[in-house]
Amino acid sequence: MNLFPKTQSNKSLHKHNTPNSKHIQPLQSTMFMMLQLFLLFLTTTITITITTSQNTSYPHFQNFNVTQTIAETKLKPTQIPKQPLHTESEEISGKWKLKLLHRDKVTTFTTSNDHRSRFNARLNRDSKRVATLLRRLNASAAREPNYKSNAFGSDVVSGMEQGSGEYFVRIGIGSPPRNQYVVIDSGSDIVWVQCEPCTQCYHQSDPVFNPSDSSSFAGVSCGSSICSRVDNVGCHEGRCRYEVSYGDGSYTKGTLALETVTIGRTMIRNVAIGCGHRNQGMFIGAAGLMGLGGGSMSFVAQLGGQTGGAFSYCLVSRGTSSFGSLEFGREGVPIGAAWVPLLHNPRASSFYYVGLLGLGVGGVKVPISEDVFRLNELGDGGVVMDTGTAVTRLPSLAYNAFRDDFIAQTTNLPRASGVSIFDTCYDLFGFVSVRVPTVSFYFSGGPVLTLPAKNFLIPVDDVGTFCFAFAPSTSGLSIIGNIQQEGIEISVDGANGFVGFGPNIC
Repeated sequence: MNLFPKTQSNKSLHKHNTPNSKHIQPLQSTMFMMLQLFLLFLTTTITITITTSQNTSYPHFQNFNVTQTIAETKLKPTQIPKQPLHTESEEISGKWKLKLLHRDKVTTFTTSNDHRSRFNARLNRDSKRVATLLRRLNASAAREPNYKSNAFGSDVVSGMEQGSGEYFVRIGIGSPPRNQYVVIDSGSDIVWVQCEPCTQCYHQSDPVFNPSDSSSFAGVSCGSSICSRVDNVGCHEGRCRYEVSYGDGSYTKGTLALETVTIGRTMIRNVAIGCGHRNQGMFIGAAGLMGLGGGSMSFVAQLGGQTGGAFSYCLVSRGTSSFGSLEFGREGVPIGAAWVPLLHNPRASSFYYVGLLGLGVGGVKVPISEDVFRLNELGDGGVVMDTGTAVTRLPSLAYNAFRDDFIAQTTNLPRASGVSIFDTCYDLFGFVSVRVPTVSFYFSGGPVLTLPAKNFLIPVDDVGTFCFAFAPSTSGLSIIGNIQQEGIEISVDGANGFVGFGPNIC
């Protein structure tokens, strides 16, 4: 349904364009008001279209609520209780569910209520994240020892100035459990926290975990099979020690241990964790990290048969008052999801690669060669889904064609100057809603994921400047970031090698 014909101004719903009531008969006025309410209702509805056949039709345009999106930038973070409530996590027939918080929702992790400042900080963290991922892949190809460890602590330390991590959960460590915020990271493979005695630690919102207060803490011996699965390890007084360092000066050093991790009422014993005693950079505010990657040391892999190697998550949409969720277990995998095969890259076993065949704008596939997105036999290129990266990155060749098609279908919108990594921006000040083309991912196997407008047109300030939320990369690697994943139920079935989209929204 085309609510805004091309010959009609997109400002037609703006309050200053409302016809004067003295020129409208009472019945006409009532009908006009009802029509306005109906149109506004439609523009506030978020629709995520997932088709399993490229021949299936879906809307080519959608209406984007500008005023609502700007209003959401003014929402302030709330104080989250430090003690987990039973309503925050639950165990149902082997399924564990946690509330998932974006860092902007937690006062402890947010230094500014100004949207532009938070936006700039997010892009700063994002640039560091992408640089770290590329260094890891390049170092893996060159077999540099300081970067080899994809199975432990690989992404714990990026982002010294602003702190890293976008999405957090609250779990218990030790016996009795000490509650801690940890970052979730689909590109890392460890549960890692700062530990006493802390020779060098950064500030976190909760007291640093003290192993001496836990009855279940057990150090890992040098001869343990767990120790042998970690690169860059050493041995001190019979205990397995690790060290991971990066070119930007960040690092984490500590001991490996087996410890109890508590999710809601559920205790998971003998989880291999890193206990960091010397840490620099790290995640400002959070105690450490929960790795959800595809490697053998990942939290998901360690749960093993308890969850069937599956988990699902919903990343909370920016500006909303709701929470996201993280669920472990095959019972949490929804019926009706559109499944895409996972691809394995021996150079980066932690990452979740998916087969992407192309991109669409306005229901039309952009003429881009599929080779641009292909993961080759050397482990170069490919498409990674990553919770830690915010903005989707595309090889320059693909991005330029994609962006040009989007610009060609938005000539009715006033342009604005580029902002930061974004070169395609719009001045939507004064608009209530605008009509924009759909944006779609064409995956291998047939599924087509069509995004809601708020997942590709994002506010960079609180006065109406919006940008096309994709960025070019000189690397051959494509990364589907968390902005594009927001509000979509995503399931990862690592045991069977699939990632699913939908059918639910969140």
